[in-house]
Amino acid sequence: MHYINHVVMIRSIYKYLSEWKSSYRRKPLLLQGARQVGKTYAVKQFGKNDYKNIAYLNFEQVPELSKFFDGKLDPHKIIEDLSLYLGKNITDDTLIFFDEIQIAPKAITSLKYFYEEAPEFHVIAAGSLLGVSVGKESSFPVGKVNFMTMHPMSFSEYLLAIEEELALEKIMSNNLETSLPEFLHDKLISHLKMYLFLGGMPEVVQNYINNKNIVTVRKIQNEILNSYQRDFSKYTSKIQAIKTSEVWNSIPYQLAKESKKFKYSDVKKKARASHYETTIEWLKKAGLVNIAYNISTPKLPISGYADRTKFKLYALDTGLLGAMLNLSSDIITDPNKLFTEYNGAFIESFVAMELSSLSTDLFYWTSGNKAEIDFMIQKDETIYPIEVKSGKNLSMKSLQSYRHKYSNELSFRLSPLNFNKSKDGSFINIPLYASFLVIKR
Repeated sequence: MHYINHVVMIRSIYKYLSEWKSSYRRKPLLLQGARQVGKTYAVKQFGKNDYKNIAYLNFEQVPELSKFFDGKLDPHKIIEDLSLYLGKNITDDTLIFFDEIQIAPKAITSLKYFYEEAPEFHVIAAGSLLGVSVGKESSFPVGKVNFMTMHPMSFSEYLLAIEEELALEKIMSNNLETSLPEFLHDKLISHLKMYLFLGGMPEVVQNYINNKNIVTVRKIQNEILNSYQRDFSKYTSKIQAIKTSEVWNSIPYQLAKESKKFKYSDVKKKARASHYETTIEWLKKAGLVNIAYNISTPKLPISGYADRTKFKLYALDTGLLGAMLNLSSDIITDPNKLFTEYNGAFIESFVAMELSSLSTDLFYWTSGNKAEIDFMIQKDETIYPIEVKSGKNLSMKSLQSYRHKYSNELSFRLSPLNFNKSKDGSFINIPLYASFLVIKR
């Protein structure tokens, strides 16, 4: 696990976990994220490197662990019983890791008492469906825990995993106005195409690094998709599982449309919002989708002007999206096809991934049926419009329409082209592989 280990240890999560450990009167930490994004591995690595011991307790693998949380939730008694169960003392230099904690609602509730009555213990809880469980659990310890969400590996983390640190440094040090050497730009575009096919699931990336076998990669992607389908049935009612599967399976088709706007009638004929609203919320809380909401008036705060009834629904990972579409691997070698396939669905999904991984809420702007800006983000007191271009058609009519209506100090276009800036300084082209720089400007 050399490569992925290297990535995990320098990811923002490691910095966050280190700060969490050293904080005064720390709260138990709830680590959220979809299945297979690397939560368990990241926490185990943290425990291995920063603690003398780790007490790992997986409620999905060992359901009887829930019994330790029956009756009074006395954290000291719980620790005493768990020490006997594990055959080793759990001390204040032990990382206590409750994995798949959504299986045991009372274990989630107990985190409140660990904070109030036993703050000397270091507790991290993780779960693939924690967001869903938290929404259902009335006795959730509000204000007594810290939250963190893990996402699939970003493209910059992928570059580190394939030992392209120097290339990443070159991207990060760019002033957004100076083009990279053309050979490096071409190389990064090639890496991006491979990343779009692989996606950011650590097991997928690790397997490709080790074996360079696309067939095996696709098998792993399908296994992950199957695990999501099992979760639909395992953690919802039979009727709700069918609805969730219907919405999830409609995502590729929804994104293949020109507008990419989610339509309930594209899930099922004559379907209405009332039939699927809770399903979409479930997918969002499970971390399986990224949602961009529509705005027609770009004012601050941008979230206050969002129309939550109009949105685009993106799968959490481009590799899984490709597997859902059964995309052939020979598309990687084509100069432009992966970028333009399905009306640029992969590129918009990729940008949604990159922006979401930076904890940015996603929005898009429309002006009737005449103009649309793919993404709008707010940073501090400024709203930035972002056009995403996947092919050679780099028309900026929508961006020009937007700028005509609203004064804006800076606009961005994300495209396969190299870095460049307009003569008047109002517009910057950022290559797709550097999408994250729109946040870090």
